[in-house]
Amino acid sequence: MLEINNLHKSFDKKEILHGVSLNVKDGEIFGFIGQNGAGKTTTIKSAVGILDFEEGTILINGINIKEHPLDAKKITAYLPDNPDLYENLSGIQYLNFIADVFEISSEQREARISEYGKELGIYDNLGDQIKSLSHGMKQKVAIISAFMHDPKLLVLDEPFVGLDPIASHTMKEKLRELCDKGGSVFFSSHVLEVVENLCDEIAILKFGSVILNGKTADLLAQSGTSLEELFLERAE
Repeated sequence: MLEINNLHKSFDKKEILHGVSLNVKDGEIFGFIGQNGAGKTTTIKSAVGILDFEEGTILINGINIKEHPLDAKKITAYLPDNPDLYENLSGIQYLNFIADVFEISSEQREARISEYGKELGIYDNLGDQIKSLSHGMKQKVAIISAFMHDPKLLVLDEPFVGLDPIASHTMKEKLRELCDKGGSVFFSSHVLEVVENLCDEIAILKFGSVILNGKTADLLAQSGTSLEELFLERAE
């Protein structure tokens, strides 16, 4: 679903990513971990077409993000760690705006807003202006917007920050449901326990290079440790 091959990215002539290669398969939840400054967000922003890069290729469901960016973005949803929402809109106005962008029918948008809104516990607050909502409630609006067009690839940067336990549990269920339908999830998180329990495959990034990549169960079985211990051993 997502193929990153030999990705190189520089800022001010300093190379940040040194040939990053990853393969997120159909139906897979892929965890991407590393210390602050390792290059995770740079990789993610390159993958979704926000940042240009000097070398390498990125394919989303076989579509080259550089050559056909709109086609790739139509089947992708990206949720950054601190989503910028139009805060003078109400939650429902914002979600309808997103639905308009992706040309979602009235019937589909109403069903999805109702389903996700109720399950995340924000449905009754969607008429409120976004600027009046708490950080966690804003995060829920952003999550609904990411699921609105039923993406094939969902890319998330610290998606569980600010969520209450019920919403966090619902989010995990929805990620698995998306993958059960053939979609894929690529996400970064510092909450290693969540990554260990949720992800089918993981990769550790250190100073812009992938130092470990494989099936979660296989890596933990080989090391005989938890993901936290494995990460501390490899990333320091």
